[in-house]
Amino acid sequence: MIVQLSQRSISFPPPATALHEPNGLLAVGGDLSPERLMHAYRHGIFPWFGNDDPILWWSPNPRAVFYPEQIHISRSLQKSWRKFPWQISINRCFDAVIEQCAAKRRDQEGTWITDEMQAAYRQLHELGHAHSVEVWCEEQLVGGLYGISVGLAFCGESMFHSQTDASKIALAVFARQFAEHGGTLIDCQVGNPHLTSLGAQNLSRDGFLRRLHDAQNGSLPRSFWAPRLLSEARL
Repeated sequence: MIVQLSQRSISFPPPATALHEPNGLLAVGGDLSPERLMHAYRHGIFPWFGNDDPILWWSPNPRAVFYPEQIHISRSLQKSWRKFPWQISINRCFDAVIEQCAAKRRDQEGTWITDEMQAAYRQLHELGHAHSVEVWCEEQLVGGLYGISVGLAFCGESMFHSQTDASKIALAVFARQFAEHGGTLIDCQVGNPHLTSLGAQNLSRDGFLRRLHDAQNGSLPRSFWAPRLLSEARL
């Protein structure tokens, strides 16, 4: 049975009560306030819904994750890295990244990054919870990703690219930097062949929640998320 969330409380039912089919559907309703969103992410729950849907909350089993030090860097990606004058930045243009992610999804299969979602995550960005990674080539934004920081974990939401390999570059460079500064886990929610090719692994929901809980016992240096160009970025 799906729980209807109260507007008066930000609490959720236990993730273990989520449906098996559709996998991980936990609750419906509520809002996208910063308090509710961060409470959700800290408990391994995320929103995912379309324009014509109510707000739907999910905690799938299994859960796809990256261990940041184990991102797979293929020979072709290394070749691409050497071929183009890539530059990587953090938090320099969050709005442009989320807009491009929404546009890509809309072109492909319809987006869940609705106007309401974009507004909510912009607010999280302003509060220091949501972050973007940008990829530039000859001063043009050609790829990126965004997500939510939860202690030493990063909950990835979406990626985009307009130039081949740019989103992979964003993930690979970010993962290296994240690991070097103490990051332990990158959540990518639900696995697919593309993520698996980059090194994503499936964890049971319980295993993921344990690692997410452990990740909240620490935090990255505040300077890590400062808007800046990663002048020494490397794969």
